[in-house]
Amino acid sequence: MIKPIIAMIGAGILAAGCTSSGNVERNAAGGAVLGGLAGAAIGAVSGDVGVGTGAAVGAAVGGTVGAVKGCREDGGCGASSPNRRQYYDERAGRYYYYDSGTGRYYWENGTPR
Repeated sequence: MIKPIIAMIGAGILAAGCTSSGNVERNAAGGAVLGGLAGAAIGAVSGDVGVGTGAAVGAAVGGTVGAVKGCREDGGCGASSPNRRQYYDERAGRYYYYDSGTGRYYWENGTPR
């Protein structure tokens, strides 16, 4: 009963440490580990669901939520993308951006224009 939980935690830590491609994998692995632990705890407390079933369901839900969170951090999955329209100032010879949220203009390096 405790061996699957330990194996799941170890696999999640290894997966989180070995990824180098972005937030999706790290957050999915972390979400699966936390979801599995929460599911196992809920399965142990409730008499209807076993620890293994609770851990499996919790890991699936936690992994899915973590992957979506990571995808949104990377700018995908319906995350609102900032207005990145770039303009060129011929007099200054530099590019600048307009931030529609603040109504301000910024140079390419982020300093106010």
